[in-house]
Amino acid sequence: MKKKITLVTAAVLSTSLFLAACGSSDKSTNSGGKEELADKQVLNITDTAEIPSMDTSKSTDNVSFKVFVNAMEGLYRLDKDNKPTPGMASSVDISSDKKTYTFHLRDAKWSNGEAVTAQDFVYAWRRAVDPNTASEYAFILFDVKNAAKINNKQLPLDQLGVTAKDDKTLVVELDNPVPYFLELTTFPTYFPLNEKFVKAQGDKYALEASNTLYNGPFTMTDWKHEQSWTLKKNPNYWDKDNVKLDEIDTSVVKDTSAAVNLYETGAIDRVLLTSDFVDKYRGKADYKTLLDTRLYFMRFNEKDPIFKNQKVRKAIDLAYDKKGIANVILNNGSAPAYYLVPKNFVKGPDGKDFRDGNGNFNDSKDNATQATQLWNEAKKELGKDTITVNMLNYDDDSNKKVGEYVKAQLEKNLPGLTVNINQQPFKQKLDLEKKLDYQFSFSGWGPDYPDPMTFIDMFTTSSPFNEMSYSNPKFDDLVAKAKGPLLTDVSARWKTLQDAEKVLFDDAAISPIYQRSFAYLEKPYVKNVIQHNFGGDYSYKWAYITKK
Repeated sequence: MKKKITLVTAAVLSTSLFLAACGSSDKSTNSGGKEELADKQVLNITDTAEIPSMDTSKSTDNVSFKVFVNAMEGLYRLDKDNKPTPGMASSVDISSDKKTYTFHLRDAKWSNGEAVTAQDFVYAWRRAVDPNTASEYAFILFDVKNAAKINNKQLPLDQLGVTAKDDKTLVVELDNPVPYFLELTTFPTYFPLNEKFVKAQGDKYALEASNTLYNGPFTMTDWKHEQSWTLKKNPNYWDKDNVKLDEIDTSVVKDTSAAVNLYETGAIDRVLLTSDFVDKYRGKADYKTLLDTRLYFMRFNEKDPIFKNQKVRKAIDLAYDKKGIANVILNNGSAPAYYLVPKNFVKGPDGKDFRDGNGNFNDSKDNATQATQLWNEAKKELGKDTITVNMLNYDDDSNKKVGEYVKAQLEKNLPGLTVNINQQPFKQKLDLEKKLDYQFSFSGWGPDYPDPMTFIDMFTTSSPFNEMSYSNPKFDDLVAKAKGPLLTDVSARWKTLQDAEKVLFDDAAISPIYQRSFAYLEKPYVKNVIQHNFGGDYSYKWAYITKK
């Protein structure tokens, strides 16, 4: 997920302060030595960025997605083991060829009291693939029959393979069998929309808490832009009896020291730590770490004459110390990245991690020497003795430090290079990347579903998330094969995905920096916040507060 990260989330990318490990099972009785629920079920947390949009058809970031998966719900939602569990659908029938899914919807309501129907899904999915919507995430629906053709203006909307047989029966036809399709239905772009409400709001839809409808465990009741937002328990939610939190209050706090002070005074219940605070809190009972599946990397805008040069891109990738970033600058368990698909994310048909097959790229003790040599060759090809470039970066504490470190390393190891840093708020940064209004950018991505494709296909020529004018027909062809003809040959498909990743690194299309880990503090009375390794970062449906 974009800059989710996310991930992030979705994804980032913003670095969130809503970070959690999977909790224990719910224990809420008042006797027998078990946990006793607090009278006040309110969770106070922070994030480092404003919500860019509450429109599930148009959002691409992990800040928004973290709200979506708690205030809204699709046919399925992720459980504590990151497996799909019934949401708006109570059950599903899957055809023998695994290309037709018949979902049976439960009795559920929107926050305005209207019933959630099969037609709400038809409308939402059509809206997402409609080229007039300009949804960057339209592609995630392309497994649905005719979705890609509709998005490319080759077929009308009513040819999309989704039908409301009646109010409680949704029939979905796929172009090809997709082994992770139920997981896809947990993704916000697949969430339903109330057509009558959306159209009544017009251009104001999803711009305020009151301009949005909710069908999840919580509803957004207050949204002070750039400051805070509040989620409250949804009295209309079908499974409200299993939702224990009454309220989740989120404040936007970009400065880590300020957030830590809020945690120490008890004003908030969880806080992400930057490296400055890790050593102080390491070893304490409320200190926790968790290796995530979000990857941070450098995007190179190949529309720019300097970054069109492959040697420039390779030199930059080799010229900074990734281990130093992970182990010293971040100091929170993050791992230096020499790959795109993260480790400990998905396993292949042989039962081995994707990284076991492809290993690391450009992981050598001699990287700085190679970088200098490539840089000098690139300067000759460009006819320049000195080069000044601008690096786009986030404006939060942690990423500022990483950006400054990269700048220092590049200027040290690449003679004649000057790096200027353009720090931007989260929403503005996403917009600059989308417009390709940058030279190179510190970016990130979190997975949307449990398959390597969620990382790999964002770099195809036609991908809306390419955002750097990278194009290689060989890469595009490998991705196309893995998305179509090879779906039923899992071993060949796995090998093809690994080959595609290799092409990306042969071209030096990106420069991976680190795989994110969280070091955070969490009050001992906060229980059962569920962390997800794809889609929205976490679920609060099963969370609760015990007595202090």
